[in-house]
Amino acid sequence: MDILSNLALGFSIALSPWTLMLAVIGCFLGTIIGALPGLGPSNGVAILIPLTFSLGLDATSALVLLTSVYYGAMYGGRISSILLNIPGDEPALMTTLDGYPMAKAGRAGDALVISGVASFVGAFLATIGLMLLAPLLSRVAYQFGPAEYFALYMLAFCTLGGLASQNQAKAAFAAALGLAIATIGLDNQTGMPRFTFGNLHLMDGVDFLVPLVGLFAVSEVLIYIENQGKSSSLGVKLEKVTIPFRDIGASFGTMIRASFTGFVAGVLPGAGASLGSFLAYMTEKSFAGKNGGFGTGVPRGIAAPEAGNNAAAGGALVPMLTLGVPGSGTTAVLLALLMTLNITPGPTLFTDRPEVVWGLIAALLIANVVLLIMNVPMVKLFVHILSVPPGLLLPGVMMVSFVGIFSLTGSYFDLLLMTGFGVMGYLFRKIGVPTVPIILGILLGGHMEDALRRAMILSDGDVTYLWSSPIAIGLWAAAIIGFIAPMFLRPILKRPDRVID
Repeated sequence: MDILSNLALGFSIALSPWTLMLAVIGCFLGTIIGALPGLGPSNGVAILIPLTFSLGLDATSALVLLTSVYYGAMYGGRISSILLNIPGDEPALMTTLDGYPMAKAGRAGDALVISGVASFVGAFLATIGLMLLAPLLSRVAYQFGPAEYFALYMLAFCTLGGLASQNQAKAAFAAALGLAIATIGLDNQTGMPRFTFGNLHLMDGVDFLVPLVGLFAVSEVLIYIENQGKSSSLGVKLEKVTIPFRDIGASFGTMIRASFTGFVAGVLPGAGASLGSFLAYMTEKSFAGKNGGFGTGVPRGIAAPEAGNNAAAGGALVPMLTLGVPGSGTTAVLLALLMTLNITPGPTLFTDRPEVVWGLIAALLIANVVLLIMNVPMVKLFVHILSVPPGLLLPGVMMVSFVGIFSLTGSYFDLLLMTGFGVMGYLFRKIGVPTVPIILGILLGGHMEDALRRAMILSDGDVTYLWSSPIAIGLWAAAIIGFIAPMFLRPILKRPDRVID
């Protein structure tokens, strides 16, 4: 009854014309920000924070606007992933694996509708989870120390090499390269430069957006240039856009499972939507088996990462609100906003400022509905982007990418570095080395190193500490099984006398 009464308080705030207008504006702006290659929710929220102060918004209004932008960007990230094979942000990375092949098969509209519905399911269930399970899940997050986090990241990379690629050696090489790139810059503990080769521009490390845009946007343009006169790299056929009720129904179970996986990943501080999207995709791929067709353009391959990353986005709000610990980069920006407004997140926030928390939860529920209504009818508009000739579209994408990176970093060196990553991505695509493990290595490498160092400090250098808890042991066991099992399963599945249903 307390939850219902608090939710009623939240809806009384969220349904006011002013708050409702802020939610709609935030959803629209967030969708556009998420769709732009290279930009993401954290950048969008950070850019709009000065607007909240210039408008004189109170804490509740500012949170509603920025979290609507947050949710909208998670929706919008799928658009360029599906249409252009360029993720709008890092959580949308996994959507390219099946979204782009499905678009090239002439089902771009269906892919966008499925991703929109999956995003709605994931975000809606995550908001319900935030409302019902925040205190319980915050206590579970307390059980994750540095050893458990290190084991979790090892699980991610071992599963990547074992299940996500047909060639484990190439996937392992790509992941190792990504981890190596993540070590560039000043050492967090000693302050000593690592692998900078005396270049001052590398002292702060490699910004994640630079290789993301380079490996996808720049390499895509190079692939198009090579194929010019042979075939279009954006060979997507425009067909009549309808709502694929059959595919949505067949993928509904996937959306539910992926939402749960993504929400749990989002609740863990530091894991974020990227890991939620990845784990949701890999879990569903292993659940579907070899005949699932993942990576070839199947609806479930779109539903899983989209539900996972949007559920993780909602889950990341749990540690921020209940513990004061950001669950992702975007919630770190939101946490800074709260601190600026003299609001201290933590367990007492729900009792001290219920109007802030429950107004936010109610606004998120409304924003999800707004995003679903806004995105599905606009599918035709998004698909029409593909009617632009690639010779005009891709240079436009390149211009937006270069301007976006320069506006965020202000460094000409980053533009050259992005171009270098683009050439590397082009060469790797030619020899069959996947680029997704490189991105994930860069994304998770810093967190993985920090977890290892904290574990060694706490244990005084005792390596056995890394598998000293039941949670860590379970994660290590899953990592080993996930990496080794395909070595034995592939020969069995390839036997000619093996009948696979």
